[in-house]
Amino acid sequence: MIKLMFADDEELVRSGLRAMMSGAADIEIVGEASDGRSAVEVARRYHPDVALLDIKMRAPDDGIRALRAILALPDPPMVAMLTTFDIDEYVSLALRLGANGFLLKDIDPSALLRAIRDLAKGGAVLDPGVAARMVQSHRDEQRAAQPARKLLASLSEREREVVALIGQGLSNAEIGGRLHLSEATVKGYVSAVLSKIGAVNRVQAALLAYRGGLLDQ
Repeated sequence: MIKLMFADDEELVRSGLRAMMSGAADIEIVGEASDGRSAVEVARRYHPDVALLDIKMRAPDDGIRALRAILALPDPPMVAMLTTFDIDEYVSLALRLGANGFLLKDIDPSALLRAIRDLAKGGAVLDPGVAARMVQSHRDEQRAAQPARKLLASLSEREREVVALIGQGLSNAEIGGRLHLSEATVKGYVSAVLSKIGAVNRVQAALLAYRGGLLDQ
């Protein structure tokens, strides 16, 4: 029996997933969540084999942060990200952080069941309609690498450290613990960094860390 959990902030999506699983004798839904924090708690409590996470829940980075926290659990599940978009700026980051797949929410029910079974066996899944555009996205990121590195070079060493840890999905409190700084001090660094790089949220800072190579160090 495959133990499955899923998280999405739309009840319509969650009810659709429940309906799709109703005819699968080998899949048991052990939990569901409507936001990232709850998703982490469900994963910690029920130890699913497979988790399906909406890549954007409530806050823009909610799915990304949930992904990182779930993958940090002992014996984490295989995780596939769900989205209504065939490609967007969050996908490469999610895959870079360790997601095992990327599926569209309008995926055919039979294809979704196959994907869940493949994930349970340790496989990776990528919606077939996305593969070519993922290649193009990678090329675009390669072209974006040089300006990203130039932007990072304008930051202080400490600010680059903060950006790198944002790229890993850490909260302000977690960054403070890693760098031995108070949470208030980290908050100040984050605000300064976002202003300097012209980012409107932490996800954009994380993408800069990714494109600039900070996550490969």
